Amino acid sequence: ATVDAKSNIVKIPPYIVEEAVRSAPSTILLAARDPRKDYILESNRVGFVNFGEGVNVIDPVTRQYRRSNKQDVANAAKLSDYLSEMDISYRAVVAQDFPGPVQALHNAEAIFPNTSKHFFIGADGVRNARKLIAMAAAVAGGRGQLRERPLISFNVCPTSLLKLIPECTDVVIEAARAGIPVNIISMALAGATSPVTLEGTLVTHNAEVLSAIILSQLACKGAPCIYGCSTTIMDMRHTTAPVGSPELGMISAAVARMAQYYNLPSFVAGG
Repeated sequence: ATVDAKSNIVKIPPYIVEEAVRSAPSTILLAARDPRKDYILESNRVGFVNFGEGVNVIDPVTRQYRRSNKQDVANAAKLSDYLSEMDISYRAVVAQDFPGPVQALHNAEAIFPNTSKHFFIGADGVRNARKLIAMAAAVAGGRGQLRERPLISFNVCPTSLLKLIPECTDVVIEAARAGIPVNIISMALAGATSPVTLEGTLVTHNAEVLSAIILSQLACKGAPCIYGCSTTIMDMRHTTAPVGSPELGMISAAVARMAQYYNLPSFVAGG
């Protein structure tokens, strides 16, 4: 790749992109603590998962609208574990009763004992990623067992427009070396952090996700990674990110087709 140290811009030749796409696996095992709940990401197979990361909840007892806490993380994991419609668990809310830098660790501590399914979690940096891998290895029975049957996947997000920051890159590299799947989720906002047209946003979205996949494959060829998307539009009137907008569904459908073109597993947001 051509690296400009002054501008921090990296230009990646086409052959590196193509080689990385070829080496990334088209089928990924998302192992569960209960092997009967293993899920295989592969072509033309659709599974469902709850989304996250919510910061407020309606208390099921008091009906009060409040900030989420660690017990809510545990309760949400237990609920998604019970629902047969959910193939995978996803940390639905965040343990805000603990400091931000260690919330990911408390999220995992709440989720592990409350789901027998594979779960996705954000690491929020390489230090937490290493600790989460150690936690998962303890549950799996060792590092070798975890590599063979990865019980967790990391969510990482490129920063639109066209940036990879250390909180993303370092986790991608650490996960690749440990055999942990990485869900690379661009969260571009058309009209704000990416072009206002959906076509233009898909172009930048594709570049962001592919760049992280390339990094994963350069760190460890054959490392499992998922072509992800939570890209939507910017509501210009209210300056919000409407996740339930029709445009999000259109972008998600296009991203799924792009992933099929590259023969990669995909993860897309729903309305």
